[in-house]
Amino acid sequence: MFEFKLPDVGEGMHEAEIVRWLVNPGETVKLDQIMLEIQTDKALVEIPSPVAGVVGQILKPIGQIAHVGDVLINFETQASAKSSTIAPMVATVPVVAAVSAIGTFTPAESGVLASRVRAAPAVRKRALELGVNLALVKASSPDGRVLLQDVLAYAEESKHKPTTNGASHAPILETVAPPPPVVSTTPIASGGEERKPLVGLQRRMAERMELAWRTIPHVTTFEQVDSEQLIEMRRQIQPAAEQRGVSLTYLPFIVKAVVAALKANPIFNSSLDEKTREVIYKRYYHIGLATATPDGLVVAVVRDADKLSLSQLGAEIARLAEGGRNRSLKPHELSGSTFTISNYGSYDGGMGTPIINPPEVAILGVGRIKDEVVARNGLPIVRPMLPLNLSFDHRLIDGATSGQFMRVLMELLENPARLMLDMV
Repeated sequence: MFEFKLPDVGEGMHEAEIVRWLVNPGETVKLDQIMLEIQTDKALVEIPSPVAGVVGQILKPIGQIAHVGDVLINFETQASAKSSTIAPMVATVPVVAAVSAIGTFTPAESGVLASRVRAAPAVRKRALELGVNLALVKASSPDGRVLLQDVLAYAEESKHKPTTNGASHAPILETVAPPPPVVSTTPIASGGEERKPLVGLQRRMAERMELAWRTIPHVTTFEQVDSEQLIEMRRQIQPAAEQRGVSLTYLPFIVKAVVAALKANPIFNSSLDEKTREVIYKRYYHIGLATATPDGLVVAVVRDADKLSLSQLGAEIARLAEGGRNRSLKPHELSGSTFTISNYGSYDGGMGTPIINPPEVAILGVGRIKDEVVARNGLPIVRPMLPLNLSFDHRLIDGATSGQFMRVLMELLENPARLMLDMV
């Protein structure tokens, strides 16, 4: 009998929710056939069958929380009938195919690539998504085949290795809550009321918000920016962007201004190590964008936003927004942000008090540009005003520092031509 245990799917996770089983007891399954969907902190992840065989028992039903290492399902395989080893593996695939897909390797690695790597297509696909060179992964199966858990373990280990510029990868968001009791997914009708358990992304979102509100002392400041010049600049360059296939919204401009404000005020691009009580300053700028999906809120991450042009930012933001809506984003696209923007203006929202995305120390809420009556030279006039709401961790940031951050941000958005000074 082959037992499959819940692996860490690359986010440093401790647990996941069983969302959907795609196989049933007694069913014959193929190697790498998608058998299960789980909900991690960030993403919906498909799990392929690690063996070919007949499904024995499903040990974790839908809606239950499983911890890494828990046995989820078992199989009867040809090999298990003879011994406890796993079933026969698939044929080898020339490593050249994997090399071309995985990307850039060091000269030292190139010698390793001369050998062949045994791995199933789904494992290769997952390695590609994570940027893992299969030739460097130690296989754990008895016949030398690289398994999914081998790739995930290698990817997790690589996160903690120093990068070429000496910085480590962004920290992984921690899972927070102890395992809750098993819940039923069946609504319970009672009189004129109906109860439904929080499941999937909704449950994760609730946990994250509870953690942030319970552990971080939030303070929120409110400002408005005269956005006339921003509107005019966008109007002028929008046709050129459309020729490149990019629909340029105001958000790329805001991201550019935010990155400049972060560089001028590094404490806003940091995190607090709760165990060591150290502030970790980040020298990279991964901007999270809170994105509504049919199942709840996710934070899609624009990596190295400081290295992207306005049109590149526009294209990347559009890609992430579409991926968020159809739930196709991968875990690495939903983790590692260093500062988050919540653009509730796209839903006609105005002022708000955004909740910080742990372990970050601040979040910017952006409302919709609306005509407002303001005073100029003692006279009331109507101006297009952009609402900005900055929530920050008061353990690390005080009112004066938040004011400095907002001044940089507001000056750039009121005078967007200044963004050209540092434009990539």
